[in-house]
Amino acid sequence: MGSGKSAALCHEAIKLSYINAGRTGLIGAPTYPMLRDATLASLTEILERNRIPFEMNRGDNYLLMRETKSRILFRAVEEFERLRGSNLAWFGLDELTYTSEEAWLRLEGRLRDPKAKRLCGFAVWTPKGYDWVYERFIANPVAGYEVVTAKAFENRFLLDQVPDYYERLKNSYDARFYQQEVLGQYLEMNAGRVYHAFDRRENVGDCAVDPGLPLMWALDFNVDPMASVIAQVSGGEVRVLDEIVLSRASTWDACEEFSRRFGEHAAGVVIFCDATGSRLQTSGTSDVAMLRQYFGGSAKFRVATSNPAVKDRVTLMNSKLCSMSGERWLKVNARCRELIKDFEQVAYKENSLLIDKDRDLKRTHLSDALGYLVWQEFGAAGKVGEKGQWLI
Repeated sequence: MGSGKSAALCHEAIKLSYINAGRTGLIGAPTYPMLRDATLASLTEILERNRIPFEMNRGDNYLLMRETKSRILFRAVEEFERLRGSNLAWFGLDELTYTSEEAWLRLEGRLRDPKAKRLCGFAVWTPKGYDWVYERFIANPVAGYEVVTAKAFENRFLLDQVPDYYERLKNSYDARFYQQEVLGQYLEMNAGRVYHAFDRRENVGDCAVDPGLPLMWALDFNVDPMASVIAQVSGGEVRVLDEIVLSRASTWDACEEFSRRFGEHAAGVVIFCDATGSRLQTSGTSDVAMLRQYFGGSAKFRVATSNPAVKDRVTLMNSKLCSMSGERWLKVNARCRELIKDFEQVAYKENSLLIDKDRDLKRTHLSDALGYLVWQEFGAAGKVGEKGQWLI
């Protein structure tokens, strides 16, 4: 808020209308009132202030740049199916996080003017949780995409006019809303993040297989998805090498995929899973029994008789992600995209300490699987504190 997003969008539109002289571009916003009251008002103000000649055709919602004969269409993108049609040289969208991904993709498909000198799509937005915009532009950017992050306090023009602008907003917003709307930080606004200590910049990196250490395979038994992680432990550090996520698959399918990826590992395999893995399935065979049948005697098993309390497991995971002293003892390979999504998106239900497993059925499985491994390795020995017994 106040970083100059809409002004930047308008300046980029003007620049591209000159680069692509005589061609057509488009400026869009989620709704027409938003487009008219904010984006279009900002564009015409910039044109008039800089004495750039233009003609506005309000009947057909377009603007003609007199010097270049370029046209700028103005469209609300809430009904994205209407965006099919003529070729574009460029497009720009305001408030992208309030726009559907389908609208963005439709407009990308219209960047096909053969006479354009520079085909370009661009947008501005304020973060709104871990949505499709975050996934497409921040977490897993497509080749050719680039993000410019503008901090609120960098807009010196605004502060010259209203020096206490951001101080006023501090008095109007709560801390988390201020962080998202004013400072542009990515937060989970609906509930608190479970794995709050995770930081993509610090906990994600290259993790290569160490042939001298056993592979530790941790599973969360489920049909869709069948989810598991593969890690290695050295000293107190956990390195997550890979993840296996299979849709509508069995434990046997998971075993075959594990073998396909890792083959025979000289240092051996240790298998971790939650306590429910020892229960009989409808087939009359437990998941653990299937694993033992597949691996024979070549794998060791670490199966708990009962699962730890969720609170204790989560606390231990957060301490590995970042301890109070600032040390990070858990690294994740960048290829583990679903696990990373878990760390960033799994949240508590509002006003509770219950993990929300219903909001997205794909979430929690991989972080649960890794949690069983971490607990068995570092937490199962017991907690420090009251023992409920006489010491002497």
